[in-house]
Amino acid sequence: MGWRFGQILLFINKLKRIAEWDARAWTALLASLLLISSTTAWASQPAPEKPLPPAVFNPLQEALELGYNQLFNEAPSLEFSSDQVEKMRHYEEELRDYCKRGWQDRIRQWESDLKKTQQELRQRTASIDEQQRHRMHCRIQNLRVQRNQAQVLVDQGIPTAFENRLAKLDIIEKWPAERRQIEQELASGTYHSRQHGDVKDIGFRDVGSGQQEDVKKGRDAIEEMKISGLMPKEIENEFVRRYVTDLAKKIAARSDLHVPVQVTVLNSKEVNAFALPGGFLFVQRGLLEEVEDEAQLAGVLAHEIAHAAARHGHQLMKRATVASIIYQAAQVAAMIFTGGVASIGMYYALQYGFYGLGLVLSLDLLGVSREFELEADQLGVQYAWNAGYDPSGFIRFFDKMAHETGYVKGLSWFRTHPPFYTRMVQAKREIMFLPKKENLIRQTSAFQQMKEELAKVTAEAEEEEQNRPSLLTPEEGCPKPETIDLISAEGSDVERICALPR
Repeated sequence: MGWRFGQILLFINKLKRIAEWDARAWTALLASLLLISSTTAWASQPAPEKPLPPAVFNPLQEALELGYNQLFNEAPSLEFSSDQVEKMRHYEEELRDYCKRGWQDRIRQWESDLKKTQQELRQRTASIDEQQRHRMHCRIQNLRVQRNQAQVLVDQGIPTAFENRLAKLDIIEKWPAERRQIEQELASGTYHSRQHGDVKDIGFRDVGSGQQEDVKKGRDAIEEMKISGLMPKEIENEFVRRYVTDLAKKIAARSDLHVPVQVTVLNSKEVNAFALPGGFLFVQRGLLEEVEDEAQLAGVLAHEIAHAAARHGHQLMKRATVASIIYQAAQVAAMIFTGGVASIGMYYALQYGFYGLGLVLSLDLLGVSREFELEADQLGVQYAWNAGYDPSGFIRFFDKMAHETGYVKGLSWFRTHPPFYTRMVQAKREIMFLPKKENLIRQTSAFQQMKEELAKVTAEAEEEEQNRPSLLTPEEGCPKPETIDLISAEGSDVERICALPR
């Protein structure tokens, strides 16, 4: 599959609506929005009514709060009819649309306030003093931030949150039958005939011939990005770098990758990892901050190694270079979000407020299909298992990112992947098909030490970021919105984001 120019244009057009924000930025956003919720109208229509009696609705709601692994275990014993699940699914879809409408109303109000304030500034610019000018600059700046971040919430955050809930409804309804089918395949032995079912031959099979041809492409792309100033700086902590590199090499040695894996750990807060053709693996600091044990990290790294082994990115540079596309995207983003023009190195600056390299190098941009992503999931589960790790680590990390504030912090990670239900079921199927192993690794002391070292790196990066001029807030000295915790003992994130009564 080669490049289509239309795909590139479509991606760049979408870029204005897609961005990743760290937890503090989202907390500040939601805090400021929630503070004015009492005086700002929500959706023009009332919230959807609960479609089921409390005796059914409440237990079903509780089931949607379970993690994927737990839900896989409990779904066969849950007694909800298809009609009840369908009514709940319709309710969740209505709720999603209601939630989006409410935020769209707010966005329109902020857009109106922004235009009025800018018009007032133009009219009064010759007569106001510097203190008044500063206050108006701050207001314009804050309105832009609220409008732009809320648009990301509408286009990405809310759909992702509800996709997670709808996937769990699918598991409740469909997993019992899926599980019976898996058990039948296990009993009959037909599971051996599945694609890549020859797991005892990992390393001696051919899942992507011609891997060596990709090495020069990947190396040239990296060099081009560095020369253009489009590559974020690497983490300098030697222990963190060595730990991640050694773990990736351990997994690669038990995979179908036949070229050396080259690991770079980027000092970027985005929760992501990605692979360029030829075995070049990039791991971002945000991912290392979020994983909770070594098996989770191994699962993500194995997934990216699978992309390289199966040559999913070998079409990357058929009609355009990596650097030229990223630079073009950065130019568009700069004009959309700041009204300015991108210069060399704009990407490096933008990553502190908009997105990281993993977001720019999305599936659309890489020419990678969702079928390739599912294949990388399957192969990644196999590689983690073959390297001695608990293969459920990948599902557990996905589960973590899909809960609480995870879906906000990892928007780019979710955006580049197939639907939640398909992904979780396919991974679970593969885990059930794998031969049983004893003493699979979940946690190590080296991982815990890496976390301690990483905390130092994060502290230094946050201090540096505080001193870095922001494209989002060029006017210094403006008041910041109050922050609140998104996690509360009362109510779910959906209730908070959508202003639902508890």
